[in-house]
Amino acid sequence: MRGFLGLTKRNLLLFFKDKQSIIFSLLTSMIVLALYLLFLKDTFVNAMDSAMNQFPSLSSLIDKNDKDMFANLILLTGILGSAMITVPYNCLITLVKDRENKVDYDILATPLKRGQIIFSYFISAALSSVILTSIILAIGLGVIGMQGDIYLGIGEILKAFGVVALGSISATSIFMIVVLFFKSVSASGAFFGMLSAASGFIIGAYIPISQFSESVQTVCNIFPASQITIVLRNVLINGLLEHMNTSLAGVDHGMFVTIIKELFSFKARIFDGYLDVTQMLGYISVSILVCIVVQIIVYSKTYKKT
Repeated sequence: MRGFLGLTKRNLLLFFKDKQSIIFSLLTSMIVLALYLLFLKDTFVNAMDSAMNQFPSLSSLIDKNDKDMFANLILLTGILGSAMITVPYNCLITLVKDRENKVDYDILATPLKRGQIIFSYFISAALSSVILTSIILAIGLGVIGMQGDIYLGIGEILKAFGVVALGSISATSIFMIVVLFFKSVSASGAFFGMLSAASGFIIGAYIPISQFSESVQTVCNIFPASQITIVLRNVLINGLLEHMNTSLAGVDHGMFVTIIKELFSFKARIFDGYLDVTQMLGYISVSILVCIVVQIIVYSKTYKKT
């Protein structure tokens, strides 16, 4: 156990000492924020206005601050969704560096079993990503909370941190398998470039997934990252939508909130059906367990002293 904890601590320290790696892991989230400030906020607000236009009498019943708060929370889920992809991946670069620098020779010579070695990399990367994404969530909620009521109780806030932790662990378990096939930092960096470019679209940070065709929606929602973003969207925004629904006092028979949830993908569409929050959490949990088993098998067969 001492050797396992020592290797885990060593991996954690190596990552947090590399400030550039931390900054680059947050790059996609910064891009989402920049695009939001430039034009995405207006796009989100206009989408809500178009939904309101279907019920002309609603305009005077929904406060402008609530619409702005909705757009801000959509932004936060987009930033966190991107971070839960890019941060876990960068936290695993230590493993690639060890292979490139032949440090794996020394690690494999220790009494640690191979399953313990690979699990140590997984634990350290998961902890690193949970810490960073939780900090982003805390800062985001703090900044948005200063602009008005976000209609979140202590329970919902704790759930949000739990979802972020689950998303970070899920992404780490998947990318652990991917990085095992990289033997150089340059190769992993090239993959990270493609990952950063695609992540914002996969989770619906730039354009709601509902705006894509059914087949594209299915492809996006097969990835646990997309589903965890949808779960987070439900946790962070349902309180605000319930407040809006109360403000409408049944004038629209609940249709406005229903349209908003369909427009901004509050359920994951896969093929001809939809997954609710409970089903998505089950899907994500199973994917984590499967990936942990696969990474141990892959490590045993491909990560050797040869």
